[in-house]
Amino acid sequence: MSPSPPLNPLWCMLLGSMAAAPVAAQEITSRPASAEACRAIATDALRLACYDAVYGHVAQPTQQADEIARQAQAQVRQDRAEQRAAALPADATAADRARQRTSELFSHDDLASDAAAREAIANAGRGSLLDSRWELARDSKLGIFQFRAYKPVYLLPAFWTSSVNETPSSPNPNNTVTDPQHLDNIEAKFQISFKTKLAENLFGDNGDIWAGYTQSSRWQVYNAEISRPFRETNYEPEVMLLFRNSYSLLGWNGRMTGISFNHQSNGRGDPLSRSWNRVMLNVGLDRENWAFVVRPWYRVKEDAADDNNADIEDYVGRGDALLVYNRNGHELSLTARHSLRGGDRAHGSLQFDWGFPINNLLRGHVQVFDGYGESLIDYNHKATYVGVGFALLEWF
Repeated sequence: MSPSPPLNPLWCMLLGSMAAAPVAAQEITSRPASAEACRAIATDALRLACYDAVYGHVAQPTQQADEIARQAQAQVRQDRAEQRAAALPADATAADRARQRTSELFSHDDLASDAAAREAIANAGRGSLLDSRWELARDSKLGIFQFRAYKPVYLLPAFWTSSVNETPSSPNPNNTVTDPQHLDNIEAKFQISFKTKLAENLFGDNGDIWAGYTQSSRWQVYNAEISRPFRETNYEPEVMLLFRNSYSLLGWNGRMTGISFNHQSNGRGDPLSRSWNRVMLNVGLDRENWAFVVRPWYRVKEDAADDNNADIEDYVGRGDALLVYNRNGHELSLTARHSLRGGDRAHGSLQFDWGFPINNLLRGHVQVFDGYGESLIDYNHKATYVGVGFALLEWF
C-alpha cells in the first residue's frame, strides 16, 4: 500500500495563517496606542478591528438590526397598500381586488423607493452567527478574493475507531479490496478549510458567489509496520450562490438560502478510488447563540461502469443538518446525515464536536462520530470514532 502524498508544508503554513486571521481579529480587545498602529496591518479584517478598537466602535446588536428591518418592511408594505388602494377605482370588481392582493403577496421589499428603508432591510441580521461567516448583511460585505474561514480547522493527534475497515468494498468489483490492509485503530486526523468570494451583489445588494475548499486526512502516523501512510484523504471543492433572507420561523431567523455544486473524492486509483458530485440546497437560520443549517442534495449520476460507489446515498445520505451552539468561547455542534429511506436502506450518522478555549491562540477540540461514512473510503462501513486534539477555528 503506497501512502497518499501529504499536503505540502508550505501550503499548511499559508492556509494556517489565512485561517487564523479571523481569530486574531476577534482577539483585538485592548485599545491600540493610536490609529497609526493600525495602518501597517495588511489584512482588511484585522485592520478594521484595530480601528474599531482605537475609536471604541461597538457593533449594533443583531436584535436591533432585525427590529429596524422589520419596521422598515412593515412601513414599505403599508405605503404600497395605500398606493394601490388609492389607485383602485371605487367600482373595482372582485377580480380586480383579488389581483391587487396577489400582487401585494409577491411584492419585493428590496424594491422600496426610500433609500433608508432599503438600507435597513438589507442590514437585517447584521452581526448574527451566519452573517459573521457569510457576510450576508449589506454592511457586512468585505469584498471579493479575500480568504475567509469556512469549516473547522483542527488537528486530532489521537483518532480512535471501534472497527478498522481493512477490506473496503463497493458494488463495483473494481472498487473492492481483496487483500486486507494492516491498519491500526488509532491514527491522526486533521482538516483544513477556507473559502473566498468570487462575486458580490449580483442582484442589487444581494446574491454572492463563493468558492470553498475542504481537505481532511486520516494518517496512520503510529503504524511503523507499513511506513506510516496517509490512509485516506478527502478533497472537497465547491461553488456556492448564496442569498440573504429575512423571515421568522418558530422563533428562528431565516438568514440565507443558496445552491451549490460540490465535488468530493479521495484522489486514489482502483480499487480504493471513491468520488461523487452533488447539487445542494443550503438553508440557514439562527437565533442568539444558535445556528441551524440544512442541506438536502441531489447526486449527479455517473455511468454505472465507472461509478466507484453507486450506493453511497444509501449510506452517507441524501442530506445533512448542522446545529451549532456558541457561547463564551465554547462551541458545541451536532451534524446528522440520513439516507431518507426505510428498511435495509435506512442508514446515517451523527457527529458531535466540542471546541473550547485553551488560550488566545489555541483551542481544544473533541470529536465523536458514529455511523456510516466518516470518510469516503468507509462510506458503507459503520463504526464509532473518537478524536482529541486542537483547533485553530470552529464554525463560528
